[in-house]
Amino acid sequence: MIVTQRLDLSQLLPPEPAACDQCLDRVYTVLQSTKGIDGVHVAGQRGRVILHYDPDLIPLATIEALARREGQRLNARYVHEVVPIEGMDCADCARTLERGISRLPGVEWVSINFAGARMAVEYDANRVGREAIAKRVSDLGYRVGVTSGDPAAARPERLSWLAKEHLPLAVGAVATITGAALALLGAPSLASTLLYALAALVAGLPIARKAVATARATHRLDINALMTIAVIGAAFIGEWLEAATVVVLFSLGEALEGYTMDRARRSIRSLMRLTPAEAVVRRDGVEQRVRVDEIAPGEVVIVRPGERVPVDGVVLAGESTVDQAPITGESVPVGKAPGDDLFAGTINGAGVLDVRVTRRAGDSTIARIIRMVEDAQAQRAPTQRFIDVFASYYTPAVVALAAALAVVPPVLFDGGWSEWLYRALVLLVIACPCALVISTPVTIVSAIAAAARRGVLIKGGAYLEAAGSLRALAFDKTGTLTVGQPEVTAVIPLDGADEADLLRVAAAAERYSEHPLGAAIRRAAVARGIETDGLDVHDVTAHTARGIEARVDGTMVRVGSRDLVLGGEVPPKVEERLASLEEAGQTAVLVGIDGRLAGMIALADAPRPEAPAAIRAIKDAGIRETIMLTGDRQAVADGIARQLGVDGVEAELLPDQKVRAVENLLSRYGTVGMVGDGINDAPALARATVGIAMGAAGTDAALETADIALMGDDLGKIADTMRLSRAAKRVILQNITLALAIKAVFLVLAVGGVATLWEAVFADVGASLLVIANGMRLLRR
Repeated sequence: MIVTQRLDLSQLLPPEPAACDQCLDRVYTVLQSTKGIDGVHVAGQRGRVILHYDPDLIPLATIEALARREGQRLNARYVHEVVPIEGMDCADCARTLERGISRLPGVEWVSINFAGARMAVEYDANRVGREAIAKRVSDLGYRVGVTSGDPAAARPERLSWLAKEHLPLAVGAVATITGAALALLGAPSLASTLLYALAALVAGLPIARKAVATARATHRLDINALMTIAVIGAAFIGEWLEAATVVVLFSLGEALEGYTMDRARRSIRSLMRLTPAEAVVRRDGVEQRVRVDEIAPGEVVIVRPGERVPVDGVVLAGESTVDQAPITGESVPVGKAPGDDLFAGTINGAGVLDVRVTRRAGDSTIARIIRMVEDAQAQRAPTQRFIDVFASYYTPAVVALAAALAVVPPVLFDGGWSEWLYRALVLLVIACPCALVISTPVTIVSAIAAAARRGVLIKGGAYLEAAGSLRALAFDKTGTLTVGQPEVTAVIPLDGADEADLLRVAAAAERYSEHPLGAAIRRAAVARGIETDGLDVHDVTAHTARGIEARVDGTMVRVGSRDLVLGGEVPPKVEERLASLEEAGQTAVLVGIDGRLAGMIALADAPRPEAPAAIRAIKDAGIRETIMLTGDRQAVADGIARQLGVDGVEAELLPDQKVRAVENLLSRYGTVGMVGDGINDAPALARATVGIAMGAAGTDAALETADIALMGDDLGKIADTMRLSRAAKRVILQNITLALAIKAVFLVLAVGGVATLWEAVFADVGASLLVIANGMRLLRR
């Protein structure tokens, strides 16, 4: 669904100075290149645009975040809010509420996340206010919940389906059971009838109120209206026991459905139990225990052995091992020393750690994961969109069929009015689309929650479904398939040069270099005890993609490519040696001193140990082609590819060329995934069908860019995610088949006069509970 919305970007201006045309152009460019935004064009005047976007792929809140990242801000006139909704017991409630809110003047877009019990609404604050929206929610029989100011302070509530709103159900159940017992004991039928009427009235009034409110707000009949008509019809033909049983069973089913869905809703919120409510902070030299939400960035927290880390931070003092499984899914504890990052919710080992806080509790990595997963639950998958459209036609069609069933046989075939009215009422009950509508979202929520618990963040149902349908997978090399830190593997002196002297002058020339190869050469010199501090280094010039030159103690030193050191003319023996190194997957840099070739230094970025097995698992999961994309030389890339087992290599690529490589794969396979670090590979990640970021924990850019984020660096999680996607699609198909099969069977039974009202309600409730239970099986994967 593409939403068209006008945004007044005249307020997309920094406070000082006034925004320039280039600033606005930059915002337009960012928006146009973002996945989920279908089009952006200027509307009439500078700073005002028409935005076409798909809220199921990118909510307005994300668009606002993109603008803020470019130093801009949206006009406060257009408000995006996500609020909890209380009282939604069935999937049809969400559709009803969505229609009712969308009809309010000034509401641009609304989406109800039934699985997460939340409403996302975008509205023009000049035309409609929060109070009007809350009132419409209340009129429809639901409530806007209280939003906690601090997500990290939230704790899962105790589950209870015997809440005060279910008191009418309890009264109705007791009255129905008592009436049935009196009838069995031979009491006068009037007593039982009065109790059945009491049950139908007390338990049916809340349902009828919701039906009336829905009809007024949306001009349509919902499940509450269908049940109300069925109860009134049953009473009209004197079937008081049926009337009472229908309303009690329906209310009980709604309560049970709400209870089981609450369990799914809390599956992610339960992660908040991982963070302690209090922590020990050192203030003015004194250690004191304070609430976690009162801790500010920059303060020092003391984490003792066995305690959970309360906030994100950096180790200042102490060494320990930390269990990061709640964030990254790693099964083995990770060593931590001064300078290393820590994440809230992880578990400290045997050492005491002094931790400098880097984020408030509400902005911690785990809090952001929870918010993103809750947002993901609201994004409709393609299957869910289809089911919603199907249900919107299905229910009116069955209502029309029920009306025809009640009227046509008595009029044309002299059938009994009571008999055919009863059959029509059974058919109305069968029309309830709850099991069908809920079949997809409960499965999507369970799968996303299961992935999050294993350190995989899936941004929405669309990406969950797409992950299992990928046919090709492209990988960035450095930091994705390799460790990401090159190391010197050999120092090869030539023409009588000394190995130590060769490494000394090369490390000195690289003293101010920020290139990873330069840093590797400096580390190698330190590791071998070679001092460079006493050398005089000046006239340093860095040559992009070629190397560096500098004057070291009066001698001109060049470290880098053939072109830089030798002008491209390489002696045959040296060329042979370079070729052999590159075929082995190593990068060789030449070292020239005063115009002569003094030697070469071989470096290698080692493949990840788990990468070959992960590639095989990915192929077993159904990927037809794996391809490595890199800026390295072709020979080096080919050598690493042979070690990893990838099918193809494209080397010496710039970022825009990686995008074209992904586009070529899309033209051949239709669906393509891209795996990278989420920063340098952002354009290719965005262009792919599904962008997968590695090592996203604590990395804002990776979390924002990717469709799926692996919080750790485990490549094996990719195949796991693909298998989870396929399992979710199978469960969705099972649920839809089950729901439709039950409907079809009872449709035949209803027309044939075999099914009763209470059997129809029982079957509908049972179908809803079955699809929920089936979908929630994914939580245990």
